[in-house]
Amino acid sequence: NTDAIPEHTQELSAAHGIWVTPGSPYRSMDAVLGVIRQAREKAVPFLGTCGGFQHALIEVARNALSLSGADHEESKPTADSLLISRLACPLRGAKGMILFTPNSQLAAACGSTEVDEEYNCSFGLNPAFQTRLETAGLRFTAHDETGEVRGFELPGHPFFIGTLFQPERSALAGRTHPLITSFLRAAATVQA
Repeated sequence: NTDAIPEHTQELSAAHGIWVTPGSPYRSMDAVLGVIRQAREKAVPFLGTCGGFQHALIEVARNALSLSGADHEESKPTADSLLISRLACPLRGAKGMILFTPNSQLAAACGSTEVDEEYNCSFGLNPAFQTRLETAGLRFTAHDETGEVRGFELPGHPFFIGTLFQPERSALAGRTHPLITSFLRAAATVQA
């Protein structure tokens, strides 16, 4: 629960992996951004899906690029820098093709350069910020068939991946998603 994160900071410092899932707007955006920053800066395996993807981009923009006004249209529609904006075509209950960059961590984790994935989302990366986020080291390695960003990774980090699609939805069909398995493997290698 995001509003309980600050009181459990010690527990989080011992985390072997951090997964920020859908559910935004979060009760405490600052707490979520703090946890994501901890994962990024301390090389803790991180997976951000849907809202986790969106907030990881905000964290990088605010803390690695000093864009203090970077925000999310859902929670602060009047922000100066709407890094996360409403999608032209909302992806509520949608399924679509994802194309991964060959030799990317996402392609390796999913075992393919093309997969069908599920979404339940209405917000994504504002393309006006993509190049700036790339200067912070992010690599956008997942796109839909029209070229819209659907995932990123942070080279040099053991596992820092965000996806707009939701691999956790595979559990609804009784399947284990390879991206989640890869995240768990990365977390299992962390020394306590």
